[in-house]
Amino acid sequence: MTNNPSDGPDDGQEPGEEPGRNPGQNPFQGTPFEAFFSGGAGGFPGGFPGGFPGGLPGGMPDLSQLFGQIQAMMQPYDGPLNWDLALDTARKAVPQPDPTPTQRQKDAVADALRLADHWLDETTTFPSGVTSTAAWSRAEWVVGTADVWKVLVAPVAEQSTSGLADALPPEAKAQAGPILGILGKAMGAMLASQVGSALGALAGEVLSVSDVGVPLAQPGRAALLPANVAAFAEGLDVTEDDVLLYLALREAAHQRLFAHVPWLREHVIAAVTDFARGVEINAEAIQARIEEQMRGVDPTNPESMQQLLEGGLFEMPRSPRQEAALQRLETALALVEGWVDEVVGQATAERMPAAAKMQEAVRRRRAAGGPAEQTFASLVGLELRPRRLRDASTLWGSLRTRQGVEGRDGVWMHPDLLPTAADLDDPLGFREDASAPASLSEEDFDAELRKLLEPGSPDSPGATEE
Repeated sequence: MTNNPSDGPDDGQEPGEEPGRNPGQNPFQGTPFEAFFSGGAGGFPGGFPGGFPGGLPGGMPDLSQLFGQIQAMMQPYDGPLNWDLALDTARKAVPQPDPTPTQRQKDAVADALRLADHWLDETTTFPSGVTSTAAWSRAEWVVGTADVWKVLVAPVAEQSTSGLADALPPEAKAQAGPILGILGKAMGAMLASQVGSALGALAGEVLSVSDVGVPLAQPGRAALLPANVAAFAEGLDVTEDDVLLYLALREAAHQRLFAHVPWLREHVIAAVTDFARGVEINAEAIQARIEEQMRGVDPTNPESMQQLLEGGLFEMPRSPRQEAALQRLETALALVEGWVDEVVGQATAERMPAAAKMQEAVRRRRAAGGPAEQTFASLVGLELRPRRLRDASTLWGSLRTRQGVEGRDGVWMHPDLLPTAADLDDPLGFREDASAPASLSEEDFDAELRKLLEPGSPDSPGATEE
């Protein structure tokens, strides 16, 4: 698809004149975009009071100046979002100074993760999931997590950039094809710039590679950010070594869970994808926002155009489908964080007197989200926060008390066994009739699992004999 709205077939029409239409007739007539694409003195009469300088009379307005500025900001790229621009922006947005970790810091992180894995061996049935360790600078975190961020952000970006065209009637869409192509690329560049800025800011807050609830590096790659760990330790009245070890325990616990629950990562990503598919473009709302934000915008002024793109022009309210997907995502993240909170609490109960203070600090931080995390959520409409961490931690602890570590960890064997949002409303009541198994063999455990997953099987509670 060409990115030049003036290109088109040589059909004898005058430039700007549409086949089968009188000159000046707007193909968007009768749609919510009529005001945006209407012509007349001032460029956008009625739609934008005061108009634009140099507006053209009659017909579709000359948008070459408007989109020329947008094109000047972009380089060619594939996909819904310009990731080269996003990563370049993120690296530049990383808070400074950002020193490269010293060898001493790298050794300290590696030692803390080894000790953490040793402690966790006693509190969970899942073996270690750590295959390599690293101490990262903030810029290294941006680069090291980029591939997973692409997976998480791409569905939202794709639906957002394509949704504008989908909101138009077929006739208007056909007439505006070249313009919409440019607009889609412009939105991709806008999102890239904003996502990059948010990731750069987030790099100044995250403590480890799993700090947002999903391991963002390659499987088994455990990493902490010493500069951010030191900043987090300030004001806690806890030694920095204890803080490092506590955060290493959380990182190692995340790695164990995602390494040995193979469906979990895809479960989280599926919720993100469902969220993206629920994006609904409200054309009337976009038109109203365009009219509001375009006031005073000068298409010949690059700074004015930049302010427009940074103004969240195409932010949309959540659809019911998105709300449902977000609930599934938040429940999954709460269960992950609650399980990590539970096993780390058990590992530190007799070994680390300051653990309770750090547990409370981490709980508050994860439940509320930092400024950069909130900024990221506002940009892509997606929050990676476990709002119900405390409830989930209580649920896992209660289940362990009644069924032991094996019963608690066995719930992760299949997504259908996981607690629901309703279960978090009554965390002490989840499987309240369950008691600790006397000595459940592997065969017995598999049989019990089949009963739960296959109601029609001969062993199921509701089965009838022939």
